Amino acid sequence: MAEPAEKITGETLSEQMAGVFSTWRIEDLPQSARDIAIKDLIDMAGLCVSARDTEYVRQLVTGWDSDGPCTAIGHTRRLDAAGAAVVNGTATHGEDFDDTLEGAPIRVGAMVIPAVLAAGERFGLSGAQVLTGIIAGMEAVCRINHVAAGHMHRNNFHPVSVVGTLGAAMGAGTAMGLGKRELAMAVGIAGSFSSGILEYLTDGAWTKRLHPGWAAQSGLRAAVIARTGFFGPRTVLEGGHNFFKAFAPTATPDYSHLTRGLGQEFYMERVVFKPYACGTMIHPYIDCAIRLREHDITAEQIESILCPTGEGLVHRLWEPLSAKHAPPSGYAAKFSMPYCMAVGFLEGDAGLAQFTDEKARDPRILKLARKISYRIDPENEYPRNYSGHMRVTLTDGRQIALDQPHMRGGVHEPLPLEAIIAKFHGNIAHGGWPAARGEALLHHIRNIPQHTDMTGLSAFGAD
Repeated sequence: MAEPAEKITGETLSEQMAGVFSTWRIEDLPQSARDIAIKDLIDMAGLCVSARDTEYVRQLVTGWDSDGPCTAIGHTRRLDAAGAAVVNGTATHGEDFDDTLEGAPIRVGAMVIPAVLAAGERFGLSGAQVLTGIIAGMEAVCRINHVAAGHMHRNNFHPVSVVGTLGAAMGAGTAMGLGKRELAMAVGIAGSFSSGILEYLTDGAWTKRLHPGWAAQSGLRAAVIARTGFFGPRTVLEGGHNFFKAFAPTATPDYSHLTRGLGQEFYMERVVFKPYACGTMIHPYIDCAIRLREHDITAEQIESILCPTGEGLVHRLWEPLSAKHAPPSGYAAKFSMPYCMAVGFLEGDAGLAQFTDEKARDPRILKLARKISYRIDPENEYPRNYSGHMRVTLTDGRQIALDQPHMRGGVHEPLPLEAIIAKFHGNIAHGGWPAARGEALLHHIRNIPQHTDMTGLSAFGAD
C-alpha cells in the first residue's frame, strides 16, 4: 500500500490527480479510452429514452423546480444544468441496464456522463471538451472505487452515489477547463456532497435509481462552485477526517490506485456493458440458466438448483431467501438471484420485458424460483471476477452442472460496438421512439468529438 501522497511529494492525492486531468486534451488520449467513452454515451442515450415514460422519471421531470438551457433526453421540458443531470442520471440507471466496473463493482457512466453533458450545454463547451471530461470522470470513478472496494457496501453506503459525486466533479471540472487548484477544490467540495444509503434493498424503493442522478448534479455543483476559487479540503482523500474514513471505516485504503500510471493505464477499460437488465453479478448465473434450456428439459422436471456463490453476493442478491423467491415488484426482481435465473430459463432472456410488475407475479416463474438456493463457496473469486454456477437435480435423479467462468460484456468477453448499438436500438423502441429518431441520436452521439458546441443535443429533448 502506498503512503499518503502528502508525505511523499507535498502534494495531496486530489492535487496529484487534478494535476494530470487538468492537462488532458482529447487528441492526447488513447483511442481505446475514447472508444469506451463513446460506447458509454451510446448506451446512456438509449437508456434515457427507454426510461422516459416511467413513473419515477416523469415525477422527477415534473417535480424539478428550475427551468434552464439543458436537455433531459426524451422530454420536452428543458431544465437547469442540475435538473438535467438528475433526470439523465436517474434514467440511465433506473432499469439497472447501465454499465458497471469489473473488479471493484460500481456504475461509472451514469454519474459522470449526465454531469458533463449538462456542463457542456450550460457553459457552451465543445464536443471535444465534453468527451475529455467524460473520460476523466470515468477514470476518476474507477480509480477511487478501487481504493476501498467493497467496504462502502459493508457500511451501508452506496458507492454509486458516494464515489460517483467525486467522479462527476472531476469530469465536469475537466470539461470546463478548471486548473489544477480549482479541480482539486472541486473534489474536496464533492466529498461533503457525497451521500446515499442502501436502505432501498429492504423494499425495492426508488432511491437507488435516484443515486446516480444525485451524484451527477452534486459533482457538477461542486465544479461550478470550485471555479470561483472556493476553498475545499485539499486532503479530502487522505486527511485525518477523510472521505474513506467516513464512508469505508473498515478499509485499509490502497491509495496507489489513485495515481499509479494515471494517464498511461486506464482503469475505465475494465468497464462492463450489460446484456441483461438486472443486478450485475447475477449475469453469469442467467447465462447458466439460459444454457440449461439446451438440455431440452421443462421446469417441471427440475427438482432443485443449488448455486455455489461468493459470500459478497449473499446479502444483496440471495437474502432474505424467502423474499428473493417472491420479489414484490419487477424492480425488486432485478436483485433476486432466484427470479432472474428462473425467468432466464423460462423466457431465454432477462431484458426490460422480463422485469415488469406483472411478470414478477407470474406463478410459473415463481414456482421455479422457489427451487433455487445457494451455498457459499469460499473459493469464489468475487469481486475480482464475476462467475456463475448451477448444480441442477432433476426429478429422475439426473444431475447437470453448469458454469460460466466470467461475465459477458466484461474484460474477458467484451460486447462489440455492434452489440451495444443493437441494445441502443432495442431501448429506443422500448421508449416508443421511431427508429429514424433513434438513428439521428446515434449519429449525434457517435460524432460528438466533432461538435463545436452541444446545442444539437436539444433536438433530442422533445417527447
